[in-house]
Amino acid sequence: MDKSMNIIFMGTPEFAVPSLQAIHQHFGVQAVVTVPDTPQGRGMKLTPSAMKIAALELGLPVLQPESLKSEEFRHEIESLKPDIIVVVAFRILPKSIYSLASLGAFNIHGSLLPKYRGAAPINWAIINGESESGVTSFLLNDKVDTGKILLKASTPITDGMTAGELYETLMPLGAELAVKTCDRLLKHTANPIPQEDEIATPAPKLIRENCVIDWTKPAGEVRNFILGVNPAPIAWTLWIGKRIKIYRATYSDAHINTGSWSIKGGQFLVGCGDAALSLTEIQPEGKPRMSVADFLRGYRGEMGGEFMGWEVDNS
Repeated sequence: MDKSMNIIFMGTPEFAVPSLQAIHQHFGVQAVVTVPDTPQGRGMKLTPSAMKIAALELGLPVLQPESLKSEEFRHEIESLKPDIIVVVAFRILPKSIYSLASLGAFNIHGSLLPKYRGAAPINWAIINGESESGVTSFLLNDKVDTGKILLKASTPITDGMTAGELYETLMPLGAELAVKTCDRLLKHTANPIPQEDEIATPAPKLIRENCVIDWTKPAGEVRNFILGVNPAPIAWTLWIGKRIKIYRATYSDAHINTGSWSIKGGQFLVGCGDAALSLTEIQPEGKPRMSVADFLRGYRGEMGGEFMGWEVDNS
C-alpha cells in the first residue's frame, strides 16, 4: 500500500462502497466525504449513508458538510492537502473544492461517456435497449459529466437484465477502474481525452410519476422500460382502478388490443402497440411483489379488460 499520497474519497450510496474499499486497500484514503445523516422510516431516525458506514468500518475519518460551497468545508479539504479527489455517486462538486486536488479530481460514472450523462445512466441504457454499458472515469469540470475522459471499462447488457442487475455488475467494475485511474494519476501517465459532445445523450432522473407505462409503444420498448426501472422507481399502470407495479415481462404471440389485458392459459397478457407481452412478476396494490404464477393461483377476479391512465407520454 502506497500511502505517500493523500486521497480523499467522496460518495453516498452502496454503488460507491467497492470503489472506496479498493482504493483504500491499494493506496490508503485520508478522509471520506458523504452526505449528512438523513431521517428515515416511520420514526424518522437519523440514518447514515452506505458510504459513512463503510468508512467507519475501515476506520476512516468522515466529513459530512451541509454545504459543499461553505468556506468551512473548503478550509477542511484544503488542510488535508489532497493529491487526488475521487467522486463516486455524490453531489455536484464546486470548483472551489475539486481544484484543491494537486494531481486531479475525477468521477466514476455509470455509463460509457459521453453517452448517458445525468443522474440515471444505468436505467436509461436498458430503457433504450443498449447491448453494452460500462463505467467511465473523467476529470471534473464546471459542467456535469462533461470532463475529459481518463479511462473506460465496458460490459455487455444481456437479454432480460434489469437496472438493478446492471448496477450490481458495474459496482466492482467501477472499483477496478477507480484504482487504475488513481494509479495513472499518481504515476503521471494519465492521458485525458475530451468528450465528443456531438454524440452525447442525456440520462435524466426518473421518478414514479413518469414511470407509468405507455401501452401504445412497441412491446420491445415497453419491456425495456419495465426492466430499466426495476427495482426502482418501478413501471406501473392502473388495473381495475388500482395501481399495479410491473417488474418483468416476456414476449408473447397472443393477439390483444393495445392497452388491453387478458388472463388466460395461466398467463397475464397485455397488449402493446405492435404485439403482446406476458407479465411474469408484478405487485398489485396492497400486496407483496410476487410471480404472476403465484398471483394467478389465488386470483378470482375479472379475466380481461383495458388499462386506465396509460395515455401518458414518458419521453
